[in-house]
Amino acid sequence: MALATFQIGGLELVYKTHGILNEAGDNCVLLPTYYTGTHASYVRMIGPGRVLDPARYFIVSPNMLGNGVSSSPSKTTGFSNATVADNVHLQHQLLKALGVREIRLLYGWSMGAMQGYSWAAMYPAMVKNLLAVCGSARCWPLNRVFLEGIAAAMGPDEDRRAFGRCYAGWAYSAAFYRNELYKPMGYETLEAFLKFWEDDHLTFDASDLMAMLWTWKHADLDDASLANITARTIIMPADTDMYFTVDEARIEAAAIGHAKVRVISSPYGHCAGAPGRFPAETALIEAAMRELLA
Repeated sequence: MALATFQIGGLELVYKTHGILNEAGDNCVLLPTYYTGTHASYVRMIGPGRVLDPARYFIVSPNMLGNGVSSSPSKTTGFSNATVADNVHLQHQLLKALGVREIRLLYGWSMGAMQGYSWAAMYPAMVKNLLAVCGSARCWPLNRVFLEGIAAAMGPDEDRRAFGRCYAGWAYSAAFYRNELYKPMGYETLEAFLKFWEDDHLTFDASDLMAMLWTWKHADLDDASLANITARTIIMPADTDMYFTVDEARIEAAAIGHAKVRVISSPYGHCAGAPGRFPAETALIEAAMRELLA
């Protein structure tokens, strides 16, 4: 498992690999990162005997621009905002340099799914299978309202505590809070859970959080682009996700034409799709992976 840096056009793309690329260059699994995620965020899905087994696949997880690991405002002088397409173009250059000819599976959660849609639309011949979990191809209006709200909470004073506390209300569902499902996760009170969300966002630079948010807010893949996707596609929204909704997943699936929609029934809201976080939901996601990789 190696951590490396790909440099091109003044940008640094930091990525992690697991396993070995085969001679044909067609055993690649690509895992784009998500908002506040890094290359380490998918590790619970990877391992011997799992669907994503490094003995079988060459697994590549590139860090999104702006996430504080790849080129970002906090570490790169003069960094300008990057679109989803910018990320995909850079990742494509990386895979070409690594010798990858085909992406056997592209799997992403949240903003990782956003990148997955763009990958499959921009490089349809390269992406053979796409699994988009709790994410969308574009930033729909309600999603944008959510992002505007947390951005306003950050404000000019860069209040990351307020940002994290507001974010928590959107990430999980009403049932999650009503049934106090944060308690089995180790938080005795609601306040303790909200405090965790505050503290977690303090680990990120405010300018990086806003740069990633800009990328998210400007996702704009249209129906004509979605129609370019030829990859076998499974879309997995969560029924309680409040900003990547089932209805909008179905609209985008219809634009693709051949995509299958598998709804995750879960009280965990958007976080139902978080890689490896909840066993039942993870089992559903891995079953879809297994089907696509078969």
